[in-house]
Amino acid sequence: MSSSSEFAIDSSPNPVTSGLADRVASATPFDDAEAIAAARRGVLDYLAAAFAGAADTGYHKLFEVIAPASRGEAAAIGLAQEVSALDAALLNGYAGHALDYDDVHSSVRGHPSAVLLPALFALAQTRRSSARELLAAYVVGVETMARLGLALGSRHYEQGFHNTATLGTLGAAAAAAHMLGLSKAGVENALGLAATQSSGLRLQFGSEAKPLHAGQAARAGLLAAQLAAAGLQGAPGALDGPTGFFSVFGGGAAQPARVLEAWGTPWQIVSPGLYFKPWPCCTATHHALDAAFRLRDTYNLNAANIERITVTFPPGGDTPLASVLPETGLEARFSVEYALAAALIDGAAGVETFADEPVRQDVIALAARVVRRHDETAPRASTDPATRFSTVDITLMDGKAVSHTTRRLVSAADLHAKFADAVRHDRTLLTLPTAVEAMQSADDLAFVFQAFSRINA
Repeated sequence: MSSSSEFAIDSSPNPVTSGLADRVASATPFDDAEAIAAARRGVLDYLAAAFAGAADTGYHKLFEVIAPASRGEAAAIGLAQEVSALDAALLNGYAGHALDYDDVHSSVRGHPSAVLLPALFALAQTRRSSARELLAAYVVGVETMARLGLALGSRHYEQGFHNTATLGTLGAAAAAAHMLGLSKAGVENALGLAATQSSGLRLQFGSEAKPLHAGQAARAGLLAAQLAAAGLQGAPGALDGPTGFFSVFGGGAAQPARVLEAWGTPWQIVSPGLYFKPWPCCTATHHALDAAFRLRDTYNLNAANIERITVTFPPGGDTPLASVLPETGLEARFSVEYALAAALIDGAAGVETFADEPVRQDVIALAARVVRRHDETAPRASTDPATRFSTVDITLMDGKAVSHTTRRLVSAADLHAKFADAVRHDRTLLTLPTAVEAMQSADDLAFVFQAFSRINA
């Protein structure tokens, strides 16, 4: 395991960029069995989300534009042909984030794997890298995104940036640079080339452009590492100084030194770890969904006996939830009103609940009875999971009131089951989870890539 004590105090004029580059270049995460086990789970969860996401209409539109002109040696989900590495990163990033079913990391305040793994999958195929190399680079990528997120603080997100996109570009560059074996100087250059491509706005939430953020970040990060390997030189110190990443994107609240604190001790992929979604909708709905399921089961609730629903968030806790009464399943993924109504009516919230088609009117009718409020006495929601909660209060037609508060999220209990559901129990794919859990070599990784073309997109 890497340890912050292994690194000397950096006296360079760009200490954060230089220090991060040193850690990325010298990391040895495969020595940490717990981190690698967590990485295997992350790969499996990504495949579940991406294989299901390949049916999304936005993904179809993207590959109709990209695929006809692209040829290469990298697999894109749902395509029989192989495409260029950069195009594969773009396509597989989109598929992984299309349903908002992909993992979340609290330090990132975003989705690491839908950016990191598409970049690494594409690069691994061009280099015929081993599964061991890929998993190690993935751990480094998660660490980079998470440490950047902790250092950047919450203002970046609250100002309207999408962390998955902005931090993902740098995380993908770091992961790809580690896989390429770049020197400290090479990694620092790759980070700079990534930082200048970093972009993505939250205003796209609930649209077909949101998952494009993950694909763009994967592609941009991979391109940055490849350009650095080829010797294309950018400006040094991309994270430091008055015009560096933290000053430009931090809104005055960044603490850049936090990037280097306790690097790899433990790895962020282990603690706080990845949250694997049990429901394919924005994570900001999940505390409330958990509370709704508990109330439904305890009190045998149904739409007919519910008069009013109030959901309470900490300040900022519903920031991503831009939709109230959505018209499509795509918008519904960002509506706590719709998610709660569906949960209470159906007792479930699966892929079909948020399919990209017109919403069900019986769900909208109950969603119209949901009111949001904020507990202004609570700490503002941030990257610290302890600041997040939801309380669901339900008033019944007979005047009785019931309530439940959820403060801690529990990941999807069974990733094998999530994967099986995502591929509609296709028997030709059901051996893949076991393969991912044991993969070591380049041949093992190639077996995983062969499955991409068997997905019906």
